[in-house]
Amino acid sequence: MTTPPVAPGVSTGDGPRLPGAPEAEGTDRVICHVDMDCFYAACERLREPDLADEPLVVGMGYEAGESHGAVATASYEARAFGVESAMPISEALDLLPRRADADGGGEEGDPGDAGAVEGTGHYRPVDMEFYESVADDVKAILHDAAGTVREVSIDEAYLDATSVGWDEAETFARGLKRRIESAVGVVASVGVAPNMSAAKIASDHDKPDGLVVVRPGEVRAFLAPLPVEALHGVGPVTARELRSMGVETAGDLAGTDPTVLAERFGERGRSLHERANGRDDRPVEPQGDPKSLSGESAFVEATDDRERKREKVRELASEVAERARSRGALYKTIGVKVVTPPFDVNTRARSLPGPVDDPDLVERVSLDLLGEFADARVRKLGVRVSNLEFGGEQAKLGTYAEGRAGGSDGDRAGREREAPDRSRRGQTTFGDF
Repeated sequence: MTTPPVAPGVSTGDGPRLPGAPEAEGTDRVICHVDMDCFYAACERLREPDLADEPLVVGMGYEAGESHGAVATASYEARAFGVESAMPISEALDLLPRRADADGGGEEGDPGDAGAVEGTGHYRPVDMEFYESVADDVKAILHDAAGTVREVSIDEAYLDATSVGWDEAETFARGLKRRIESAVGVVASVGVAPNMSAAKIASDHDKPDGLVVVRPGEVRAFLAPLPVEALHGVGPVTARELRSMGVETAGDLAGTDPTVLAERFGERGRSLHERANGRDDRPVEPQGDPKSLSGESAFVEATDDRERKREKVRELASEVAERARSRGALYKTIGVKVVTPPFDVNTRARSLPGPVDDPDLVERVSLDLLGEFADARVRKLGVRVSNLEFGGEQAKLGTYAEGRAGGSDGDRAGREREAPDRSRRGQTTFGDF
């Protein structure tokens, strides 16, 4: 695959860097933008390793023989055949190479993969519950790596890594990429820059599996040759208007009189001018309170040892309960995640009569839920508290048994049993459909 050209002097992890410019382009903040590559497709490959290197389309709303349904994400192999995000699935499947049907695996064009041959296209329906489970693993790493994280969507986030410093910024980013791939099994592209908008552009600049570092003093030179569409806030309509003004690149936009831009685009014109000049003062701030807090840990090899599993859950329960307490969070649901080979994700949760801060209860409920998997071989375990409230008053649950008996059918009262998971460019969020 041909990767996008990189501005001279900008580091992609190995090459030279631009010399420092005398004028400042913001602060010396170190901002990382982490963007998971083809995330939905990467998740599908976790549980179906045979899909690796195959053209893969993940979509929603599609049924064989129907024309509705749209592509949520496409692997890079599928994009090579012209498949794009939001394209009708029927059109996408027509572009992909057909699977062999000589073995009776189905009619030509069937999106299933029975009888597949090398290079055959594959289709999988969106499974958001599974993707969110994998995303939780990634986010746990991000929150552990940096004090301040802004989660933008299921597959991207900003980290304020200023405490790391610019001398260690590239090492930090490379370690973050390695940790995500090793612990979770998916690949991230990371951009590092002094501000959020430049970091986002950097993460997209050398995909897939990219690492681009843009240091203070390099931002304008890095942005200058890029098409105006690369800037946040410049969509197709705005790009056409800018081109009608003779503005083709970010460098052209940076050199345009901001008054002229304001007359044409209003206050947004001034904002675009600032971004093109590498200026963006926005701090990395979390978007509201989290909806859940979780901790997960994998075994080196899958195990069916009951005590090892229980000890792991005890450790995770203590960690999660402490994080909730440190944030002033009360929780109304306690759950566990049990990953069994090859990559089947099973979640179980129990709802409480009211919000609490009770580490002992987190441990007892988690161990109780784990009991269903006492004899199962397990490769990873997780504990989660959710339905969080901040600054509220804790419910008086009395005994644990009382907390379980808040409804009909005895043991099922207050218990949620969730079924096991089964089954920007290039990816669109679920809400877009």
